[in-house]
Amino acid sequence: MSKGKLQKFAEMETFKNVFQYPFGVISEVPFDMKGHWREQYFHNDNPIVLELGCGKGEYTVGLARVYPDINFIGVDIKGARIYTGAKQALEEGLSNVAFLRTSIEIIDRFFDANEVQEIWLTFSDPQMKNYHKRLTSTFFMNRYRHFLVDGGIVHLKTDSNFLFTYTTYMVNVNSLPVLFRTEDLYGNELKEGAKTAENEMDEKTREILGIHTYYENQWIERGLNIKYMKFQLPSEGELKEPEVEIELDDYRSYKRPKRSGLAMSK
Repeated sequence: MSKGKLQKFAEMETFKNVFQYPFGVISEVPFDMKGHWREQYFHNDNPIVLELGCGKGEYTVGLARVYPDINFIGVDIKGARIYTGAKQALEEGLSNVAFLRTSIEIIDRFFDANEVQEIWLTFSDPQMKNYHKRLTSTFFMNRYRHFLVDGGIVHLKTDSNFLFTYTTYMVNVNSLPVLFRTEDLYGNELKEGAKTAENEMDEKTREILGIHTYYENQWIERGLNIKYMKFQLPSEGELKEPEVEIELDDYRSYKRPKRSGLAMSK
């Protein structure tokens, strides 16, 4: 580990807005704040919104600035990434921000039933080889149900056509209510007469989606379409995986290695 990372980890141990519970820790020490985030950390009754795979926390911090009456928690396993957003939130005095360093596979160990209102998935790894690792798979949707309110909103913002297509199939096969969907968020504003209940963007959505991360700007500069969808996740009903083959992304996402020589994947 580099000297810079070691310094960040040491400094982050002092951050009051960061909670570090990788798998080895949570398996031995229960997370006592589960079900008590509002009373023990935020000290309010405001809604809680998670950003899963938050990276440097740019979206988490950006959302917290726009909505001071909502509590935001960024989750990522990479401490060196979380450091950036956590430090910025402290410097700006954002009391409605927290960061949790852990594996998203065990996210349901940190939040109790109905404790979370919304989930953001921003530029998640598409995981083209293994659907169990996709953050929009039914594997994860069933975990989100453990703590998301009935009909809670899931947001997906991605550069990956593969992940967006997969998620579209997953949503459709399970008849999940879609609130908004577009395959080209910035490059193709809705044409006159093309608006529907599914793709009409309200002002709140427009304001939120105006927040850009560093990597998102890189993808936009490369000419990649940014795709966005938000849908509701009911608490009841069996979720089924879509049985379809999807064409793999034909490019390498920013600083991500090529994953497969296959042309298609489920």
